[in-house]
Amino acid sequence: MNRASLRCITCAATYPTTQPRYHCDQCGDLLDVTYDWGAIDPERLKRLWNERLQSPRPIDRSGVWRYRELLPFYEDESQLVTYPEGNTPLLDAPRTAAYCGLNRLTVKHLGFNPTGSFKDHGMATGVTEGKILGMTAVLCASTGNTSASMAAYAARAGMLGIVLVPDGQITFGKLSQALDYGALTLMVEGDFDDAQELMREVAEEIGIYVLNSINPFRLEGQKTIAIELLHQRNWSPPDRIVVPGGNLGNSSAIGKGLKELYDLGFIDRLPRLTIVQASGADPLYRTITSGDPTRLITVHAKTLATAIKIGRPVSWKKAMRAVEWTNGWVTEVSEQAIADAKAIVGRDGIGCEPASAAAIAGIASLVEQGTDEVVSRDEDVVALLTGHLLKDPDYTVRYHVGELYEEFVTETRVLQCSNPIRGTFANMPIRVPSDKQRIIAAIEGFRRSEALTGRRG
Repeated sequence: MNRASLRCITCAATYPTTQPRYHCDQCGDLLDVTYDWGAIDPERLKRLWNERLQSPRPIDRSGVWRYRELLPFYEDESQLVTYPEGNTPLLDAPRTAAYCGLNRLTVKHLGFNPTGSFKDHGMATGVTEGKILGMTAVLCASTGNTSASMAAYAARAGMLGIVLVPDGQITFGKLSQALDYGALTLMVEGDFDDAQELMREVAEEIGIYVLNSINPFRLEGQKTIAIELLHQRNWSPPDRIVVPGGNLGNSSAIGKGLKELYDLGFIDRLPRLTIVQASGADPLYRTITSGDPTRLITVHAKTLATAIKIGRPVSWKKAMRAVEWTNGWVTEVSEQAIADAKAIVGRDGIGCEPASAAAIAGIASLVEQGTDEVVSRDEDVVALLTGHLLKDPDYTVRYHVGELYEEFVTETRVLQCSNPIRGTFANMPIRVPSDKQRIIAAIEGFRRSEALTGRRG
């Protein structure tokens, strides 16, 4: 079944998939998973995928592995890891459409995934590849959603999950998931970009499989978001797909999925992909409007939408490529616009986390602007809501009670207590300095304790 290879997005050097690899050895750029497709019959596969909707098999029910003919990087179906993920709904959002100035707006709510975000699509394939490679531990840096998803899928696959999160910059909703799913959670001094750089150094030194968006196999799962979206629409492409942009792996993957569907004959045109960033975390927007889109303009990210609080996105070249393929665009929106858009999504009875609302704010802004990239009132638009409302409930409550600020300091502490409950199976997060050797020592200590107690079977 394995018809895959890895190819550099810049120099086109190719590599086998038999060992972990994230960058090109020749030029250092990112890699794509590419396939020798052989004979693809779109109409036959459309019928087969419809039939699988009625199947009780977990891999058929999965919104990722249902489309496994477009993911031929494994040898045997027994290797596939699934929760199952996907099957996220397309919802009409009339109040949100009116707010944006559209006649109609559809949202695909990826927060209906098992761990509450779009990352589950990618972890299904990323953890599967780790399993194929014989890995026993997986690693990520995260603002929250990646850590929650990776921890869950690692647990399902019997692997140790290790997450690096920026200390004090992750919501309790997301942190609680990583802890409960048994991941070693290291709270690192600095922001996400610092954690991401440390992750690269640690992984290189001790050989743990990385599942951030630099991993091309993770993005293969996320491309199925586009496949499932088109399947749900009976293969009729919308005019535009709008997605929030942080580390830019999701927009890159969706662009790749759309391009493959078009090249293989599943659809007859490409929707325009529009990426929306927070104005305080807008490196791609600054780059694409700089006049020199070949060099990333990095920023010190600042936004309350923590899922997109990233100033040095690793997948920016792939995202630029997706925008070019689809004649798309990139825009930015303010903190106020994100907060208001989130409240409007709630008025439709849908709800989403703050980063998701950036997509809605971006649509409203583009409709209002009247530039060359204007979204017309009659366009058929699909917005991707990437995370569940309960990922960041504090943000929601603070907005509605008038206590949400772009900058504020809060404190969580116990004021009164009695009758303590023992943390019999506690998985305490560990605060560590921004230092590679201290992080490696924490990982090795945790693994030794796991081996001694036999907690991971």
